[in-house]
Amino acid sequence: MSEKKTFQPFVAPEVVMKELTLKSILMGSLFGVIFGAATVYLALKAGLTVSASIPIAVIAITLGRKFFKTTILENNIIQTAGSAGESIASGVAFTLPGFLFLSSPDSASYFNYLTILILAIIGGLLGTLMMIPLRKALIVNEHETLPYPEGTACADVLKAGEKGGDIAKTAFLGLGVAFLYAILQKILHVIAELPFYLTEQKNKFFPSAKVSGEITPEYMGVGYIIGPRISGVLVAGGVLSWLVMIPLLSFLVPADTIANQLVKLGYLKSIAVAGGKGNWDPVTHTFKDYSAAVYYAFIRLIGAGAVTAGGVITLIKTIPTIVKSVKGSLGSLKNAGEQNSAVLRTEKDLSLKIVGFGSLGLIALIAVLPQVPGDNIIQKILVGVLVIIFGALFVTVSSRIVGLIGSSNNPISGMTIATVMGTSLIFLSVGWSGKAYEPLVLVVGGMICIAAANAGATSQDLKTGFIVGATPRNQQIALFVGVIVSALISGITIKYLDRPSADMVAQGIQHAIGGSDKFPGPQATLMATLIRGIQSQSLDWQYVFVGVFLAVVMELCGIKSLSFAVGAYLPLSTTLPIAVGGGIKGLVDWKKKKAHIVSTPEEEELGKGSLFATGLVAGGAVAGVIIAFVSGSAGGNKFLERVSWEKGISGGLGTGLYYLLGVAFFAVMGWILYKTALKKSDPIN
Repeated sequence: MSEKKTFQPFVAPEVVMKELTLKSILMGSLFGVIFGAATVYLALKAGLTVSASIPIAVIAITLGRKFFKTTILENNIIQTAGSAGESIASGVAFTLPGFLFLSSPDSASYFNYLTILILAIIGGLLGTLMMIPLRKALIVNEHETLPYPEGTACADVLKAGEKGGDIAKTAFLGLGVAFLYAILQKILHVIAELPFYLTEQKNKFFPSAKVSGEITPEYMGVGYIIGPRISGVLVAGGVLSWLVMIPLLSFLVPADTIANQLVKLGYLKSIAVAGGKGNWDPVTHTFKDYSAAVYYAFIRLIGAGAVTAGGVITLIKTIPTIVKSVKGSLGSLKNAGEQNSAVLRTEKDLSLKIVGFGSLGLIALIAVLPQVPGDNIIQKILVGVLVIIFGALFVTVSSRIVGLIGSSNNPISGMTIATVMGTSLIFLSVGWSGKAYEPLVLVVGGMICIAAANAGATSQDLKTGFIVGATPRNQQIALFVGVIVSALISGITIKYLDRPSADMVAQGIQHAIGGSDKFPGPQATLMATLIRGIQSQSLDWQYVFVGVFLAVVMELCGIKSLSFAVGAYLPLSTTLPIAVGGGIKGLVDWKKKKAHIVSTPEEEELGKGSLFATGLVAGGAVAGVIIAFVSGSAGGNKFLERVSWEKGISGGLGTGLYYLLGVAFFAVMGWILYKTALKKSDPIN
């Protein structure tokens, strides 16, 4: 035990330095707004997010040092408050749009700003509260065994900022490239947004096979960050769905059978009415796009089963971690005492009374607020109790898992699926079944998803603070502020992105999220599918079990089933450009290995390639949000139509060459990323 106390933080405990200041809170809140909005956009489009802590730390030391004279501890508060934006936004986007897809049309009424705000705040506060007693057990006592990779990398960034150097330049370069690309693609439309190639249904060799790619900077950046292994597994799932199962099913299954399945799932009004997914023609009994029809009729259900099984399998693998985490947290609670003046600055947490009374307060809020679904106080109290119980469990699990493998690999989906299934079974056991109880299940799942996501990010922040010598209590206060600010902006962003365009309204689509390929909201639709099926006991289990055993086969082959399952569930247009980014990372790694260049994980996180890719993700996503806001107004939409060059270019070159022009621009951006990644990185120590 004495060895653990020998660790010396960068700023000694006895040093008095500016930390929790107004400018650090305001700057952190601003970054939380930016990265929170960008995360909502990315999560709804691709069902993926990346950690915001490192880019915020990089930008904070650059802007803070040059313009605001911030200290290292103030910069730490900035990244702490700002990173809450990304975690809260991801939890919100992954679950709460599910209200739109539940059985009763009335459930969509819960998808309002006030309900989203309340659930996001409660879930976020829960994640931060539960981490207060766990900090000493996981961050301090297991400093040598739980590396918390993003937290350690952030600490390296902050220390590097104190020692000089300009590591932020590369990230800003990526940001600029992404903005320029977004202007050319989403405003001027010089670059095609979604090039594709589709074989005809009557093709005797390969019917209705579709290859497509949403060639955006954020997808390339995400692919580079997650690497060739994960991105390769993701696109492999997409290849199975779009180039194996869809051509096979489109050939074997009659068009009327596909249409009837779409009617059953609500994607087509009636077999006698034209339109719907795949553009059904009731006169000729054919689809204009069989690949889309088969995807929505069958593949999404198979993918849902695969993702569910992959999440549960991932969770089962962490059972030893769960047991150890629970034991450790109970031990820390037993040994915890009241704070006093003799406690070192770097060991001062918020009081455990705040945790206890705060948890009771959250249950009370759930019980009394009319915006939270529920017919009576008993239902709401049960929901509140389930939230606290599942929250205590999965916050602990989330923290330890990110400590080992990082936030990007945290199986939040698996924890949320387990919560949804567990809550549904509890409800069924007391006779609460049917449409009326579906929103209650989603409330529990949504708040646990938000809490677990925030707990993972909070753990990384506390690790950073531990290394640089921050005051835990100040970080915890900053996290509370970050949660509230993020909840405010996440609700605004998600509601704005849900506004249908004029074309969608003309097709009878009321919600952009889930109603189109623009924002498919994959996790939210999955949660709603599970809740509907379990509560009504009418899930198409035959398709779900195909997906379940697809995940089992992947595990037997030694492949992480959750990544493969997500790829099978998402459109290939999402996973293919991500795989391109992963391929570039693989090529860079191969070149470095050939040159005998060896980098530590921390150096990889802060390498020029990673920083440039981070800039691509942030720039592309933020530009997407801004353009979505502009297009949401009638005047803005008219402006975008007026400045678009798409008709002129595609009319002059033809659609095929227009698509190839877009691919060429995407290739140039990939070449810039590749060349940047091969440059020697600035030293961090």
